[in-house]
Amino acid sequence: MSSPRVKRYRRDSQKSEDEEDNSFVPYVSVKERKKQQLLKLGRIVQLTAEASTVGKSSSENEHEEESTEESWGRKFNISLLDQHTELKKIAEAKKISAVEKQLKEEEKILESVAEKKALMGVAELAKGIQYEDPIKTSWTPPRYILSKPESRHEKIREKLRILTEGENVPPPLRTFREMKLPKAVLAALAKRNIKKPSPIQVQGIPAVLAGRDLIGIAFTGSGKTLVFVLPIIMFCLEQELRLPFIKREGPYGLIICPSRELAKQTHDIIQYYCRHLQEAGMPEIRTVLAIGGVPVNDAIAIIQQGAHIMVATPGRLMDMLDKKLVTLDVCRYLCMDEADRMIDMGFEEDVRTIFSYFKGQRQTLLFSATMPKKIQNFAKSALVKPVTINVGRAGAASMNVTQDVEYVKQEAKVVYLLECLQKTPPPVLIFAEKKQDVDAIHEYLLLKGVEAVAIHGGKDQEERYRSVESFRNQEKDVLVATDVASKGLDFPDVQHVINYDMPDDIENYVHRIGRTGRSGSKGLATTFINKVTEQFVLLDLKHLLIEAQQKVPPFLGELCSETEKYADLGDGCSYCGGLGHRITECPKLEAVQSKQASNIGRRDYLSNTAADY
Repeated sequence: MSSPRVKRYRRDSQKSEDEEDNSFVPYVSVKERKKQQLLKLGRIVQLTAEASTVGKSSSENEHEEESTEESWGRKFNISLLDQHTELKKIAEAKKISAVEKQLKEEEKILESVAEKKALMGVAELAKGIQYEDPIKTSWTPPRYILSKPESRHEKIREKLRILTEGENVPPPLRTFREMKLPKAVLAALAKRNIKKPSPIQVQGIPAVLAGRDLIGIAFTGSGKTLVFVLPIIMFCLEQELRLPFIKREGPYGLIICPSRELAKQTHDIIQYYCRHLQEAGMPEIRTVLAIGGVPVNDAIAIIQQGAHIMVATPGRLMDMLDKKLVTLDVCRYLCMDEADRMIDMGFEEDVRTIFSYFKGQRQTLLFSATMPKKIQNFAKSALVKPVTINVGRAGAASMNVTQDVEYVKQEAKVVYLLECLQKTPPPVLIFAEKKQDVDAIHEYLLLKGVEAVAIHGGKDQEERYRSVESFRNQEKDVLVATDVASKGLDFPDVQHVINYDMPDDIENYVHRIGRTGRSGSKGLATTFINKVTEQFVLLDLKHLLIEAQQKVPPFLGELCSETEKYADLGDGCSYCGGLGHRITECPKLEAVQSKQASNIGRRDYLSNTAADY
């Protein structure tokens, strides 16, 4: 009887022991257990860190405190002068790093906006045609010049402030006689009172005669036109003497200009020298003028006889090539005057299409007074081992022009014009941005008895031509114009240029004021500004005035921007050439990008204008 009780007791005692063991370990979820493990680990790390700090000797802690104090506080054992130089070094190092950062950022932006497609013909791009060597010509510099060392040529370039880039740059020649120009051309130059070549001509004409591709940058009124006009006349003369041009052959040389007036002026200059050559018994050099607003029949008549030189605007040239009225089969010489303006004005696709009509290698020349880095880099893609000639900074204002900037309220501008006209004797040029402003100023001046004429894009070609000619022949005292007349036009003895309003682009300002102070003479430019004028343009103007050592009015001097600290980095914005800002905050680039963004999805690839299709 006793045994089962014992058994039961033992079982009960066993059960109670088990119950004791399990009663202290309740069920914990997996999530909770992981959380506890992580907390344990955190505590261990904290404890070891505390132990290490405790383990460190008090002397070591004191030393650490001292060192930090020493780096931030005043150093008693080093002289104040040494401390000052050291702090200056640290500050300069920080400044350099900021400048480097800015430059890297600018490079990235320039790379992103750079054209990926080279400025070449479609067929050449498709076939992967690349020309390795420049065109060969029969011209060589005089032997005595070639025998002289390179150091002598460098001295001449340094003296005339000519900067050159490229391989094997031909030597500069200081007289037209050394350039081996015919006597008839020398006589024609003397008649125009051109005794010796200007800096761009000293280096440019030999480079072009040697057959080199060229980017020519020089301030307005420095004689860039002769750099491409005289060599093309020489080349065409050589071709005509060797083998006369037959019917419908040619042109051998093509000159493209952005405006009709500039094309007409270039055509007249070429005809002047060709006429002198013909009078001296040389063969006739036929020149075609192909511009809009003029009947195409006159051009076709000359092309039928066989043309040597063609001067054209992109629109009319494209039309004639499209209708097969002219071919570029034998064309070996291409010049783009005011090249950057043409690319900026949206003619880039037209230029690319024109390139595709060439049947072989050509000598390409690009000229302008303002050519930002972006366009220089892009242009080089179309050239073969180019020579870049730079006389002064690209986009710099002529030093012969005195620049006056005046604050004039918007409503007082027209009245103040009469006062400004008293500053100098005529002829005077007045520039305005809008066509309606040009018409209003013209009407006002006529009412006040001023002999004035006006031109803008809204007037027909005949009227534009008459106005320009009457002003050039000094039959009229004042010419009122939009930017149509600002690029490349040469008016003799213009005393004064008045900017009725400041243009949106500093490059246009440089071109405008370049109509005076040409060929070494002095000139005056007056510009009206007020609250309507954009701040970024005023900043560019301020820095342009500082660079040209002109008087900066107080209201301009007070203006300052964030990027002015980077003003000493170089030639301002590499996108538009403005000196008052960097490419990081270029409003022109911003406007282009926003325009591109708004055009996404809107383009009609089946339209005639889309050159991609």
